[in-house]
Amino acid sequence: MAEKSFNPAPLGLMGFGLTTVLLNLINAGLLSSDALGMVLPMGLFYGGLAQIIAGLLEAKNGNTFGATAFSSYGLFWWSFVAMKILPLLGLAPEPSAAAVGAYLLAWGVFTVLMTTATFKGPKALQLVFITLSILFFILSLGDFTGSQLIKIIGGYEGIFCGSTAIYLAIAEILNETYAKTILPIGE
Repeated sequence: MAEKSFNPAPLGLMGFGLTTVLLNLINAGLLSSDALGMVLPMGLFYGGLAQIIAGLLEAKNGNTFGATAFSSYGLFWWSFVAMKILPLLGLAPEPSAAAVGAYLLAWGVFTVLMTTATFKGPKALQLVFITLSILFFILSLGDFTGSQLIKIIGGYEGIFCGSTAIYLAIAEILNETYAKTILPIGE
């Protein structure tokens, strides 16, 4: 009997999805900014470390896309947390809104490029990457313009984006557990 390999994608997707939803509850104005004290640890551990672990396991499984995506977005969360914490510790200046806008724009471009690789995969994965691309561009525009309304719109879009990743994670877990399609992913 062949040894069954572990599918790390649900771990990475859930780490990304839950952390993204929580941060964007703040962006949408549904949680106050003091909730950042809860989001930053999530960004370090579940959004960051869990995705990096998932990325390393995807590399072990020979999945270049999964390894690149999960490792990159895990490191995104670590860099995001560092941008918030390092200035408070006096180890780096606080980035300007334009700098954060450029940071988010760069991640948006990276995500669009990664999205092109999803077109051979499930529709649910495509939706995660398309909505993440849109999220980065909206949040970037919000920082470049200083518009609170754009940031709020981005927050709601981010809640949707994170939810698509949570859905895909749960679908993969349930479909594998029951050895049939419980939640469709559009393969």
